[in-house]
Amino acid sequence: MLTTALVLVFVAAYAAIALEHPLKINKSASALLGAGLLWTIYAMATADHPRVSAELGESLMGTAQIVFFLMGAMTIVEVVDAHNGFQVITERIRTKTLPSLLWLVGIVAFFLSAILDNLTTTIVMVSLMRKLLARREDRLFFAGIIVIAANAGGAWTPIGDVTTTMLWIGGQITALEVMKNVFLPSVASLLVPLAVTAFALRGKPVLAPTEREDDDGVVTSAFERNLMFFLGLSILVAVPVFKTLTHLPPFMGILFGLGILWLVGDLVHRHKDDDYKVRFTLAHALSKIDMSSLVFFIGILLCVATLEHTHVLAGLAQWLDATIGRQDLIVIVIGMVSAVVDNVPLVAASMGMYSLADFPPDHFLWGFMAYCAGTGGSILVIGSAAGVAAMGMEKIDFFWYMRKISGLALLGYFAGVAIYLLQQHLA
Repeated sequence: MLTTALVLVFVAAYAAIALEHPLKINKSASALLGAGLLWTIYAMATADHPRVSAELGESLMGTAQIVFFLMGAMTIVEVVDAHNGFQVITERIRTKTLPSLLWLVGIVAFFLSAILDNLTTTIVMVSLMRKLLARREDRLFFAGIIVIAANAGGAWTPIGDVTTTMLWIGGQITALEVMKNVFLPSVASLLVPLAVTAFALRGKPVLAPTEREDDDGVVTSAFERNLMFFLGLSILVAVPVFKTLTHLPPFMGILFGLGILWLVGDLVHRHKDDDYKVRFTLAHALSKIDMSSLVFFIGILLCVATLEHTHVLAGLAQWLDATIGRQDLIVIVIGMVSAVVDNVPLVAASMGMYSLADFPPDHFLWGFMAYCAGTGGSILVIGSAAGVAAMGMEKIDFFWYMRKISGLALLGYFAGVAIYLLQQHLA
């Protein structure tokens, strides 16, 4: 009875999120309402209230870490933007056609995601597209490709995607093996959608935006632009290194870096008039980040956490095992389900279902799961952290993404699956 009620509420909340534009109800409201209802039902139906409170606290801690990380990354990008730091890149991009720009952006996002992570890469690249493309329709296509590229790039390194990181920390995969086994499938999952989209946009010119209206005539020096751009990018790149060295969660590294950026910014502008320098401060940057997206993120993660704690997801994994039986097909299905439900609890449930005694480190199952869970989230816009970030930043409509991008992501997903299975067959 409890499981049925939870599933029905989750499906209703998910449908409301998907139908945001026809219903004219903000997706953040639907996500928060769903989270509130799910946890209320769980608490009312369970006698062990201390356990429910402890589980909520655990879920909130995990959610807060992601939200703080997202907030820090968004703020760093806004500070760089306020200093016109992205001119360092935009001035060097000479391409005049959309297809050639798309190839450049897709490949950069793919490798940047492997170094940073898919979430930070999406925030940086979508912000950059605002400086390069005036037409909203063009920016939406580019945002869709950036989501696919960032998820594909994140899947083949232990620091590029949270699910790959989970498998790495859990001992299911080793760094070199996952990079060797998942790289080519990840490349295929990007190249197929990239080629199709570039063909669809052939002949279209790049229409650059005019000077931003909110600049108020403020001009930054080349030194300030370069300093803030390279310092901001260095902080983002250093976060995985910080995590590896200190074993502290990534949000601590991003907040530490934010403090450094704030200090440097205050020192650079310390002799300027207060009215002039206010737009360069982190306080101003914090006021510009999309809080609605952060609230949506909190709601959707807490919704999924209820299904995790009530063992709905573990039950689903076991049902798949009993119904399908074949490991490769189960992992393919798990990857596709991760487009609907967050891939973190799905992978966590799978890690609990398959023991290391039966499936040792670097077994076919674990590498294939890293690929499928990492790239499957691209199939729907709310299937990955990268998609949720892009959705908030560019106000992407759920059904627009489904019509224009989902088919491309699905093609890429199965192209990578074929490459991975072929690699294993030839090994």
